[in-house]
Amino acid sequence: MGITDILGYLGALLIGVVLGLIGGGGSILTVPVLVYLLYINPVTATAYSLFVVGVSSLVGAIKNIQKGLVDFKTAIVFSIPAFIAVYATRKYLVPAIPDELFTVGNLMVTKEIGIMVFFAIIMLLASVSMIRGRCKNCNDDDAEVAYNYPMIVLEGLVVGVLTGIVGAGGGFLIIPALVMLAKLPMKKAVATSLLIIAIKSLIGFIGDVENLEIDWYFLLAFTALSGVGIFIGIWLSRFIEGSKLKKYFGWFVLIMGVYIIFKELF
Repeated sequence: MGITDILGYLGALLIGVVLGLIGGGGSILTVPVLVYLLYINPVTATAYSLFVVGVSSLVGAIKNIQKGLVDFKTAIVFSIPAFIAVYATRKYLVPAIPDELFTVGNLMVTKEIGIMVFFAIIMLLASVSMIRGRCKNCNDDDAEVAYNYPMIVLEGLVVGVLTGIVGAGGGFLIIPALVMLAKLPMKKAVATSLLIIAIKSLIGFIGDVENLEIDWYFLLAFTALSGVGIFIGIWLSRFIEGSKLKKYFGWFVLIMGVYIIFKELF
């Protein structure tokens, strides 16, 4: 086992620690860890990321269900279009993307480069969400739940496609949507988003099982390490304030996103 392999598995642990500390966002590190430290093909890496994100979110969702924070009706309304979109994206759209996309000067933009650059753009958007903190219209008041069904379905489809392409959970898009389109209080929106992410990520991964050869031993070991990291993060959260840490982590994600764009294109 080389130094990059060790760093890769430490990265798996770090992903879990971040998830445990700040309640989300850590999964956005999964693809860079798999691609740049463990040298896994980006298409396979986004598939593995869906599994890791799905299992990690499910652990968090079960905890929130026990606390009575999950709004199941909202989760179902949002999840149905999201998991249909993510499954269709992994099963049909991603395999249909040509290996060579286009040429810019001397640079041939391949499918792998395209996925990583698109992923980096999503990282930049997520980092802005983390740095800014809560959205302006978000609050913790027990407002009456009211659904804007057409917009929820549309948002679910968009998030599903994005999740399918880059393998990230998309919580930074889902949480504001639940607050503004379903009028959920912030705590319930965060809790419910984890269940939505778990459902759509794991169903999306099923689309990959039918297309890709999965190294189950590696994937389960990587996921288990992330799971251990979550419990370490939850323990550390007693001593470290997650909201402050989230802003610093947002800056780290921003730098990572810029790095990936330059690495892939230049």
